[in-house]
Amino acid sequence: MEAIKQTVAQNIGIGGAHTLVPEDQQFDLNQTPNLKGKVAVVTGGSEGIGYGCTHTLLAHGIEKLFILSVSQEVVDSSLKAIEEEMGPETAKKVTWLQCDLSDWKKTKETADKIASSTDRIDILINNAGRGIMTYQVTDYGVDRHMAMNHMAHVILTSHLLPILKKTASTGSTVRIVNMASNAHQSTPSDCKFESLEELNQDLGPNGQYGRSKLAAILYSRYLNRHLTSSHPNILANATHPGFVDTKMSKEDIHEPYPLGGYAMSVGMAPIKKNIMQGCVSTVFAATKTEKSGQYICPPAVPESGSSLAQDEQLGDNLMKLTRELVKEKTFEDSAAKGCPFTDY
Repeated sequence: MEAIKQTVAQNIGIGGAHTLVPEDQQFDLNQTPNLKGKVAVVTGGSEGIGYGCTHTLLAHGIEKLFILSVSQEVVDSSLKAIEEEMGPETAKKVTWLQCDLSDWKKTKETADKIASSTDRIDILINNAGRGIMTYQVTDYGVDRHMAMNHMAHVILTSHLLPILKKTASTGSTVRIVNMASNAHQSTPSDCKFESLEELNQDLGPNGQYGRSKLAAILYSRYLNRHLTSSHPNILANATHPGFVDTKMSKEDIHEPYPLGGYAMSVGMAPIKKNIMQGCVSTVFAATKTEKSGQYICPPAVPESGSSLAQDEQLGDNLMKLTRELVKEKTFEDSAAKGCPFTDY
């Protein structure tokens, strides 16, 4: 019975679902602390779960908010909604930076722009990514799911590390959140993260997506082992949002499954979470938790994840391959110019 309650609480959008877990694992957006004076960065923060996060951060007094996304039209709509609900002064706290995460050079340049625009970063939410879609490769010749959902966020985080560490050195708690999913369990059991050839296998839509979400958990635990161990004020966690009503589950799902996708986009609509329900675990990880290296499911439930998600050697393999591929594919714009490729 407890397992059923956990499953419902973590994944379904029915009223009161989040109260089905033990009291010490409950969290409500109204419990988000006062964020006055703090600065946040959110990728994909203009729509879906990302917008749920940015809306909540602004509602609780965040001083400055950087949103990274692709579409000017979408961010304009989001900023209009924020201005209408919270006023023009709140909307002015937002800086939008156009960034396609499949472009690693642009991602690095965007990180540099952020670092030159603020003297602190308290919250980094690596949320944006490619959903359950077909296998593609980027212009770098790397699986698009891994390139965007994982490697681009490593690039962004790594280039923001100096200011994250500076913020932590003042005594403030810095929180890094990587968006994962229970879909990580669909990763093939023989995953090794040992070569580009392995990454560029077509695993099918669920396998491609799931593996990139496994990477989010492994990356968070890698940061906990190597970054939090030496900078205890910097916390790194991964989160699962649940089954949420977003563009990914309404529109993008029809790219791999033109007809079958209706089971998710329409058939499951009555039980999906809305974006505010879907952002709860991520907001908890970004503003409230004092733990690091966890995989947090809604509302604030630490889970172990799959056996692959607990494999430290696999995490080390992942990060070694990430460094090697990014260095090789961006050499003229990175290593040749002295980039140290430090990921912690």
